[in-house]
This record gives sequence, structure tokens and C-alpha cells, in this order.
Amino acid sequence: MKLPLGAYSPELVAAGFALEVADAPLLHHWLNVADLAHVVVMREQGLIPLTAATRLVSVLLEADSVPAESFGYEPAFGELYNCRERRFAEQIGEDAGWLHVSRTRREAVRLALRLRLRHDLLDLMEAGAGFCAVTSDVAARHSSTYLADQTYLQHAQPSTFGHYLLAFVPPVERDLDRLTAELGVLSSSPAGVGSTNGGRLSYDRQRAAELLGFDDVLEHTRDAMWQTDGLVAAVAAATSLVVTVSKLAEDLEIWASDEFAWIELDEGHARSSVMMPQKRNPYALGMVRAHAGVLIGRLTGILATSRTPSARSDGLIMAYGEVPRALVRATSTTRLMGGVVAGVRADAVAMSRALGTSFTQATDVAEYVMVTCGLDYRRAYEIVGHAVRATAADGGTGLDITADRLEAAAAEVLGTQLSLDPIALAEVVDPVAVVATRTGIGGAAPETVCDMADRFGRAARERGVDVADRRARLAAAESDLNSVARRLATSASTHDHAVARKTRARPDRKD
Repeated sequence: MKLPLGAYSPELVAAGFALEVADAPLLHHWLNVADLAHVVVMREQGLIPLTAATRLVSVLLEADSVPAESFGYEPAFGELYNCRERRFAEQIGEDAGWLHVSRTRREAVRLALRLRLRHDLLDLMEAGAGFCAVTSDVAARHSSTYLADQTYLQHAQPSTFGHYLLAFVPPVERDLDRLTAELGVLSSSPAGVGSTNGGRLSYDRQRAAELLGFDDVLEHTRDAMWQTDGLVAAVAAATSLVVTVSKLAEDLEIWASDEFAWIELDEGHARSSVMMPQKRNPYALGMVRAHAGVLIGRLTGILATSRTPSARSDGLIMAYGEVPRALVRATSTTRLMGGVVAGVRADAVAMSRALGTSFTQATDVAEYVMVTCGLDYRRAYEIVGHAVRATAADGGTGLDITADRLEAAAAEVLGTQLSLDPIALAEVVDPVAVVATRTGIGGAAPETVCDMADRFGRAARERGVDVADRRARLAAAESDLNSVARRLATSASTHDHAVARKTRARPDRKD
């Protein structure tokens, strides 16, 4: 089928432009912001006529008041930029063509993407800081809620629920540091790079960066147009953060089971079974796990599309929608997990009961034997292991490891006598006393946990204040840009009125 000149095939529209236009709601506002700054800079440098600049600013300000869904993004006319140019040309005719001065369409969209992602990253950083703050607070409240810590779903050493929870704060903080670094990368402006090697016109790139609230400009023009590493790094850090909170979600899902019954979710984070009236499913935890899986897929997709020769659109076209959506998903997931932690109820009795039925104190007993009897750790380990097996065979637990049992084990394993103090040993096999000895840096002793929780919580809240300050600076820059644009929008009519007044005041010439 032969198409009219300039028309696109329906297959290209469906498989190409329609996908790009579907991202219009994500970028519409930021395209308007980018275009406004572009017109202001061009007018300030005399690159376009005053009348054209004011008409462009007027339609851009109007466009920003129109939802993307009503604006006129129609895939049959091409991608976002083409649709916008067509709409503006319908409104102001040839003056719409001045938007092309010293700029490619990809620059406009890449700039809009950066403007959008700065806010998406701040949202995720705020959510992450909120998770760290609430988890620190809950950990402090449970600094003396004793449980058997687990590795490989097996009982390990005695610990507390507070110490366990607090372990998820440092990795999230490290991912927030990575996100902050990527925000720094995205805080440099690609505006005014021309195509790939700069431009002939004296476009003030620093002024464009200032108007848009950027800290600096991306120096190398080709790099500014085609880089993808910052997008990959941002999604990677976001995915890593969600994978961390997903680990917590998986643990809590297991601990909420009837087999454990250690914790219970708040009513608002569970969903009742349709068929079984007594059954409450930990729906929020399943959603966190699912979102983590989707983000891993998104990250893989962005890496795959970025693996192209340089200066190709393949690695960026999909990123316009995929990267913002990935960050939004990570943000909502992190907020959800913060809400789960805030509302979780721990059954201290059930946790303590499980702690008392295992041999979590065996390591401490082996170390006690080593120090008291002057044995190397391997021989002490073998003695305690033999005593544990014998105690378990008799139906006992770690609390039932006595000096007599250890003496019997030592006689059988090494043919030697230990001469242990039964009173001192009784404290070694007490799980609460064991935890109390963990006073070293990062240990599980209640006072140590409370100290860490206080410092982690304060750091998280300070990060939240920093995010708010950054957001306020971006909002101020956008407000200032709008003020400059509105003054420009009224300058032509003011100029025209002044010329008209001067003409009326001029006396008629007499020949």
C-alpha cells in the first residue's frame, strides 16, 4: 500500500510512535519546562525575534495547563516532539519553527527526562529515609525482644528482634548514597549541545542550566546527548534498595506463618481469604516481593537496550518511560515496606519460646570451654557438639547443657577432665545473658541496639531534611523560570502599546 507523502505506516505507528506517545503523561510538564527555558535563552541572546518568542512562551504556558491526555499527542503524527510541534504550528503558525533553533528533538526529550528524574530520585530518597527512620524506631522498641537469629532458616545465635530489624537500615542507607550520587550526575544540564559536536550559534549553556535549576552543564556535547550510564546506575540503585527490603518481606512472611507465628501484620497490610474466613494473607509482603522481581527485569531491560553502538536511539527511546516508572515503583514499594514495619506486631512470648527450644548458645559454651580450660577452639567445638547431640537425644535443649554433660563429652571425645564451674556455666547457657555480652560495635546487646537505632534514625531524618531542601531549590528554580517566561510573554504587547502611543503622539507631517 502506497502511503501519502510524509505519512507513517500503521505498523510503525503501532510498534513505535504509540509506545513513545504512551509516555507523554510522564514527560509532558517537563517538556514544557525545557521548551520555556530554551525560548528564554534564545530571546535573551537575540537568536529569535521578540514577537516569535512571546508567542512561543504563551503557547507553552498554555500547554502546561492542559493535561497530557488532552494535549493532542497522536501517534499517527509521530513521537512526542513532532506532536508538540504540530500542535504549536496550528496555534501560532511559522513561529513554532523557532523551537528548532540550536536544538535537536532528542535534546528536548532527554532534557525533559532529566528534569523528571531529579524529582523521581528525590521521591525515592525520601521514601528510603522514611523506611530507615521508622525501622530504627521500631528496632529500638524491640531491643529486648529476644529471638533465635536465623541463617539458612536454621536457628543460629541468640539475638533480638530489634537487632535483626536494624540490619536492614545500613544497606538501604548505602543505596540512598548511591541514589544521591546519581542525582548529582543528573544535576548537570545537557541543554544547548547542538547535535553532537556543539553549535555555531552562541547559545548560553550556563544560563539554560541556571534557569532549569541544574548545578552545572555536561561538558562534552556528544556525551551529553548519548550517555546512558546514569540511567542504568539510578535504576540499579533503586532495584538494589527494593531487593533489600524484599529480603525483609520474605523473612516476615515466613515468620507470620502458623509454623512460626512470631509476627503479625497490621490489618491494613493483610488481605482476608475469600474462602477461609479465619485466614489472613500477608498481601503487602507478596507485593513487595513481586515489585522486586519486576525491577530486576526492568534493570535487565535497560542494560540490554543500552548495549548498542554509540549514538543510537535504541538505548534511550524505551528509557523515557521505563526509568521513571521503575523509580516510581521503587518508591511506592519502599513506602509500603516502611508502613509494614511501622505496623508489625511481634509476639515476644512466641519468639522467646522458640529461643528456649534450640541450642543457640552452643557457640558461647564452646568459647567458654576454650577460655576456661585452655583448649583450642576446634577441640572445645567437638566437646560441645558431642554434648549437644547427647542432650538432644534425651529431649533436652541448650538450657539443659550442664557441667556434668560437658565433662562426660570431654572424657569420651578427648579422654580428659574439664573441671567446669556449674554456676558460671549456667549464665553461659542463658540466652538473655548471652545477648547481654554483645556490647561490641554493632552487637545485639539492648543498649548497643538502642544506641545504633538512635544514630541511624537521626541520620535518616537528616537525610529527609536534605531531600526537602533539594526539592525546595528545584521548585524555586521552576518558579523563577515561570516568572521570567511570563514577563517575556507580556513584553511584546507592552512594546507594541508603547510604539502605538508614540505614533499617536507624533504630529502629522505637512508637505
